[in-house]
Amino acid sequence: MARRGTVGALLGSGLVVITALGGAGGYGVGLLIGEAQPAVASGSAAPLGTASPTPSVTPTSAVPTRTPKPDNRPALQADDISYKTRSFTAELVVKSHVSARVPYNWRITQPDPPNYARFTDPTSKRWIRIEAGFTISRPPAASMAARIKDLNVLDKNQLLRIVSQQVEDDQATLAYTYLPPESQTSEGVLRYVIVRWVADDSGLCAVEMSSTGLPQDKDALLDVLDHASKSVVRRDTP
Repeated sequence: MARRGTVGALLGSGLVVITALGGAGGYGVGLLIGEAQPAVASGSAAPLGTASPTPSVTPTSAVPTRTPKPDNRPALQADDISYKTRSFTAELVVKSHVSARVPYNWRITQPDPPNYARFTDPTSKRWIRIEAGFTISRPPAASMAARIKDLNVLDKNQLLRIVSQQVEDDQATLAYTYLPPESQTSEGVLRYVIVRWVADDSGLCAVEMSSTGLPQDKDALLDVLDHASKSVVRRDTP
């Protein structure tokens, strides 16, 4: 359970409409495919009652056309990871001061605005991302359900596969694999992702975190996630 210190007045109330910044309930869209977002097709319809020629349509196949490239490097080992408590500030709807136990030598980076922190291993193949600063408004299970809904509309060539989903009293955990789009990376290597939504004393999601790496890293990725989720503390100021 995420511990929460003295919390200032939260800006806004109820469920905030999801945006690309991920300000509502802790599910940033960028987490679906790393740091990028899937494109959305758009178009305009002809006015009602106006005859127009039927446009030619190029059929699109729902069958994936990409094949993952193997990355056979040795798996990350949980016994080789040393942890320490590290802190950062996440800011979106509110300013959240966050601390958690994460690998001591993984470098920290933050976007602008800094609504999350990402700790990346020396190979740049594994990382844990911790998000806060959003309105605390819904339980972890609801956040996970929203994520699954968004994942299910990803392009077939991202080869999404839901591995597992679990709901407990104070958290929800989702594991899946996917192939990042070519516009994001040319590696073409399958990634293994474990996302966890952690509740505070109110039972609502206070922190979202995801541990990402290669499929062979899954046990160590879970260990990294467990260390972070059991120790995370969020303290808010307006």
